[in-house]
Amino acid sequence: MADADAIVIGAGLAGLVAATELADAGKRVIVLDQEPRQNLGGQAFWSLGGLFLVDTPEQRRLGVRDSVELAWRDWLGAAGFDRAEDHWPRRWAESYVAWAAGEKRAWLRAMGHRIFPIVGWAERGGASALGHGNSVPRFHVTWGTGPGVVELFARRALAAETQGLIRFCFRHRVDELTRSGGAVTGARGAVLADDDAPRGVSSNREITGEFAFSAPSVIVASGGVGGNPELVRQAWPARLGTPPARMVVGVPAHVDGRMLGIAQTAGARLINGDRMWHYVEGLQNWDPIWPGHGIRILPGPSSLWLDAHGARLPAPCYPGYDTLGTLAHLRQTGADYSWFILTQSIIRKEFALSGSEQNPDLTGRDWRLVARRAIGRRATGPVEAFKQHGADFVVAGAIDDLLAGMQRLAGDGMLDPERARREVEARDLQLANAYAKDSQIMGIHNARRYLGDRLVRTAAPHRLLDPRHGPLIAVRLNILTRKTLGGLETDMDGRVFGDDGQIIPGLYAAGEASGFGGGGMHGYRALEGTFLGGCLFSGRQSGRAAAKAAG
Repeated sequence: MADADAIVIGAGLAGLVAATELADAGKRVIVLDQEPRQNLGGQAFWSLGGLFLVDTPEQRRLGVRDSVELAWRDWLGAAGFDRAEDHWPRRWAESYVAWAAGEKRAWLRAMGHRIFPIVGWAERGGASALGHGNSVPRFHVTWGTGPGVVELFARRALAAETQGLIRFCFRHRVDELTRSGGAVTGARGAVLADDDAPRGVSSNREITGEFAFSAPSVIVASGGVGGNPELVRQAWPARLGTPPARMVVGVPAHVDGRMLGIAQTAGARLINGDRMWHYVEGLQNWDPIWPGHGIRILPGPSSLWLDAHGARLPAPCYPGYDTLGTLAHLRQTGADYSWFILTQSIIRKEFALSGSEQNPDLTGRDWRLVARRAIGRRATGPVEAFKQHGADFVVAGAIDDLLAGMQRLAGDGMLDPERARREVEARDLQLANAYAKDSQIMGIHNARRYLGDRLVRTAAPHRLLDPRHGPLIAVRLNILTRKTLGGLETDMDGRVFGDDGQIIPGLYAAGEASGFGGGGMHGYRALEGTFLGGCLFSGRQSGRAAAKAAG
C-alpha cells in the first residue's frame, strides 16, 4: 500500500503550492526536504517578492497601458525560442503570460496577497520593439516581500498538516527515485541529523538513518543549481564568454542541483541546461548568511557603468536594461567585476537591494518606514550600511580621490583613471539640456516620464561632479549566481518526459527544477518577476494534475 497519494520533493514555494493544491483536493501528501523546518519556503523567502503581472489596477492608476498582446510580444523578444525542444517551454510561456494577465492577481488576492502601489520597471531592454525587455513597468512588489508570498501557502500547508493531509519530513534527503514497471513510484534516501541552524545557514550532512516512501505521484520541486558555483561553471555557455573565476552566490548552499541529476538517473530528460540567469550587480554581503553570500543591487537608470579598465559600457548595457547582454559584454573585458560611479543623490533614490531582509519596511509592512525613503539625503538603512561596511564601496568628495580609491580596492592595476575621468566628464556635458545624444541620458528622461520612476526610482538628472549631489560613490560590481532557466522537460500538467520522448508515469516537476515550466519557459532571458510567478504557476499545474490522477 502506498504511503501517500503524492510525494513532493522540496518545501520551497513551488513545492508548497503543489502540496496545498493536493491537500485542497483531499489527497494525502508527504513533503520531503533535506533542510530543517525553519527553511520552509526555500529561496522565495529571501526574495523581494516581485511578480510579473499584466494590465493591473496598479498599472492603470500610474497611467501604464499594458495588454496581453504587448506582454507576449515582449516575452518572445526576451525568450528567443529557437530550438526543437522549445515546444513545451513556449506553450508554458504563452499560458503563463495569459495567466499573469488574467487569474493570477485575483487568485493571490483571495488568499490575502497585497501589492505595493508603485509598479517597478525592470529589464527595460533598450534595443528595439522586437527585442528583449519590458515595454512598460510590470514588476509588482508584494507588500511583505518574499515572506508575504510564502506565508500564503505556508499557512495553508500547516493547516493541512494539522488535519493530517500533509506530512512534512524535514531532514530527509532524497538520493533516488524508485521505479517499478517503467513508472516512478516513490523516493528513498538518507535521514540527516537534526540541525537548529537559522534559516539560510548551511546545515549539517550527518546521516542518522534511511527512509523509503511510495506514492503513485512524485513531484520534483527542488530548485536549481545557483547555490553550487561549480555546477554553474560547468553549465556556463560559450555565448556568455568564459565562466568567471570569482562569483558571489545569490542563493543558499542547499540550492545544489542534486535532484536534477537524480531525476536524470531515473530516466528524466533535462533540456536547456545552458540557459541561466545571473546578475552583474552583485555585492559581497558584509553580514553573510550562507557561503559566498551576495546581494544584488536593483539599480535605477542613472549610474555610470564602467568596466574594470574604466571604459563605459555600450548601449544598451545600462543599469536595469539587459542583464544577460551586459553579462556577455563584461565577460569579454578580462575581469570578473565592473564599476558603478554615482552620487549620494542617485544612491538615495535609485539603489534598492534585492532580498526580503534588505527591505525591512516592505517586508515588515511598515508604512512609516516606507515614508522615510522620501525624506532627507540618506538612502535606506540597509543601503547606507553597505556603503559604510561593504567591501565593494568607495566614497570620496572629489573625482581624483574616488579614482585613487577604486585603484586601491581593485588592486590589479587595470583601471585607467584618465579614461574613467573622461567618461564622467563627457557624461556630465550631456546634462546641459533637457535632451541629449547620449542614449542613457535619453533613457533617464524617458524614465522620469513614468510617474512611478519619478516618485521613487529615478533621481532628477544632474552632473556627477556637481558637489551639491555628493559625495561621489564608486561600487565594485560582482557577478552573482541566481537561477537555472532550463530544467526537466514537462507537458502542461507538469508530467516529466523521459529520454525516449515519452511521459514517465508518476513523475512530475515544478518550479526551477522544471525551468519554471516545460523545461525552460523563459527561453534565453527573463523579464523579471517571473521566477516566483513561475513557481506559483507550475506548482499549481502539477499539484492539480497529480490530484486528478489520484482520482
